[in-house]
Amino acid sequence: MTRAFWLCFVPLFVAVDAIGILPMFMNLTEGISEKSSRRLVLQSVITAMAVALIFLAIGELLLRLLGISIADFMIAGGVLLFAISLSDLLTLEKPHRQIDPEALGAVPIGVPLVVGPAVLTTTLLLLREYGYKPTIIGLVLNIGIAGIVLWFSHEINQVLGKTGAKTVSKLASLLLAAIGVMMVRKGIIIFIK
Repeated sequence: MTRAFWLCFVPLFVAVDAIGILPMFMNLTEGISEKSSRRLVLQSVITAMAVALIFLAIGELLLRLLGISIADFMIAGGVLLFAISLSDLLTLEKPHRQIDPEALGAVPIGVPLVVGPAVLTTTLLLLREYGYKPTIIGLVLNIGIAGIVLWFSHEINQVLGKTGAKTVSKLASLLLAAIGVMMVRKGIIIFIK
């Protein structure tokens, strides 16, 4: 695989944080049959993929219409990624809300758990830096990986345990914070030039 692919895949892998959303998914689907849980996984993957690809297609145009430069977006996106990761690092549990079981796969699992602000921001920044092909491949593969992790959630949770899943999530949040700082740094460099 090319270097550009890996430079897209890794930040998106960290932003999606499939293992990190596993405890929340388990919490949201508690008491739901395995068949219903798997239907929700399919619904969430389809929703996440659709939202991410639509945003990928029109996101840059939207920025231009709003008069937002790439440097502006890199700095704002970096700060947002840093804030999201800092919030995840400093909290013990991701917030839990009462959700309609029929809409559970689309919202909140598909959006914003699988594809949320961190993924959308990272996607646009990677698109600008590496182009459509590696960004789309990295995005699709990472949403697919999240779907596989959620599909086998019960088995993975038994192997990792609650503490293991939280540890992996915290490490992913730390990497996301570093990526956020890097984006701010690059945005400032572009802005100064």
